[in-house]
Order: sequence, then structure tokens, then C-alpha cells
Amino acid sequence: MCMGFGCNAAGIVGCRIIDSPREKLIAMLTNVFVPCNGRFPMIITLISLFIVSGVGISSGFTTSILSAAILTAVILIGILMTFLVSRILSATLLKGEPSSFTLELPPFRKPQIGTILVRSLLDRTVFVLGRAAAVAAPAGAIIWILANVSIGGAPILNYITNFLDPFAQIFGMDGVILTAFLLGLPANEIVIPLIAMMYTQTGTLTEISSAQMLELFTANGWTVVTAVCVIIFTLMHFPCSTSLLTIKKESGSVKWAVLAAVIPTICGLVFCALISCAGRIIGM
Repeated sequence: MCMGFGCNAAGIVGCRIIDSPREKLIAMLTNVFVPCNGRFPMIITLISLFIVSGVGISSGFTTSILSAAILTAVILIGILMTFLVSRILSATLLKGEPSSFTLELPPFRKPQIGTILVRSLLDRTVFVLGRAAAVAAPAGAIIWILANVSIGGAPILNYITNFLDPFAQIFGMDGVILTAFLLGLPANEIVIPLIAMMYTQTGTLTEISSAQMLELFTANGWTVVTAVCVIIFTLMHFPCSTSLLTIKKESGSVKWAVLAAVIPTICGLVFCALISCAGRIIGM
């Protein structure tokens, strides 16, 4: 779980140390509930722009403390969901006897720096980056085509976002946001740039400042409820392509990779639907 805070794919690889195949699968399937470095910037940005700024606190120190407290609460939600889903899987799909954990200290040997560097580079870096590149390259081409090829005078992306919009509204979002999450499968870092690209109709991923982002998103109907739903869905949705490929490789089955995508997505959609419904009831 702790390794997942850096990268979910690395956290999944770290599950190799678990002897029990059943518990190893549970750990891999629930690792995605821990926000990785690709999701942290998006969560922090939305907390700062839409939640903390709406409180009306002028003190920079107080704002930082409040932002940190909200971020901590979001992380705790993810950790609690990890425990909850692990418990459910242990009682249903992956039922079995819990194993004991014994960590035996190996005999001390003089470290071999060269071997450590090579094994770490190959096992932890090259393989993970290779899986990321295998999906990122074709995904980039698909995004460019969807954003720049027009049918009937409108980009293909417009038809996709319009089709998804009624469905997304149920969960407190819109078609653009949901499309951005789907196209952000290669990397969570591109979700916000994708949203900005589709709102501005530029056809290219561009970097915008926080003030421009707030103005752009607000102009396209974002509210505090929208931001909260996006934060929750960022925390709980299908993992990136690299993590899915890693789960498939580590488990040896596509079935577990599919399940790893379905479980958090369903949890995220349920939470977003409840938040959106509550927002409509109180008039937000």
C-alpha cells in the first residue's frame, strides 16, 4: 500500500513478497485505492481552487493547514476503502484462511552495488516504463485524431462528450470530464490538460495557470459539488494502463486486471452519485 503512494504499478510489483496467492491478489486489486503521484496533483489543485477558496480564508498559513487537512481526509478515505474492499473480497470472491506473516531476517552479506543498481533498473524501472510506453504512444495518436479530425464540422471528441454527458450528469460531472478520464487511461496526469483542451477546443494539450483553470472550469458549469465528485472519482476509478498491464503480468490472467478496473470504478461512481444527489437536495 505504501509503495502505491509513489506509483500503483510499483506497489503491485511489491506484492511479490506476499506468499499467499489469495492475499497477493487482494493486495493487487485494492492497491489502486491509494492515490499515486499521478493523481495527487489533480486532487490538490481541485481542493485549492474549489473547496479551500470557497471558505473565504485570507491567511496563507490557515489555507495551507485546511488544504492539508482535506487532502489527508481524502487519503484516509482511500485507505479505508482499501480495508473495506479487502474485507469484502476475503469474504466472497477470494475466500480462504488468512495466513500468518513471518519475516525472517536473512544472513548479512556485503552489498553488491552493481547488482543492486542493475536489478532495480531492470525490475522496477525499465519494465514499468516499457509497459507505459507501449500504451502511451498509440493513446497519444488516438487523442490527437479524436481532437483534430472533424465530422460534420465538429471534432469527433464533441460527439463522444455529448453522448456521455447525460450519463455523467448522474454522477455530478459532465461528458467532458468523463471523456477525459477515459482518455487519461495511459496516465492520470493528463486528465486535467484533456479537460482544458476539450473546453477550449484547441485540439492540443496546453498548460494553463490555476487562475485560468478556475475561470475556465467555472464558465463551463463547475461547482463545489462538481469538484468534490471529480476528486472522489480521481481517488476511485480504474488504474492507469501501466498498473493494469502489471496486474495482468503478476497474476497471469486478464480476468484480475479487468476486475481491478471494475471494482474501484463502481465504488467511485456510487460515491459520486450520492454526493451529486446530496448536492441537488441542498441546492448546491
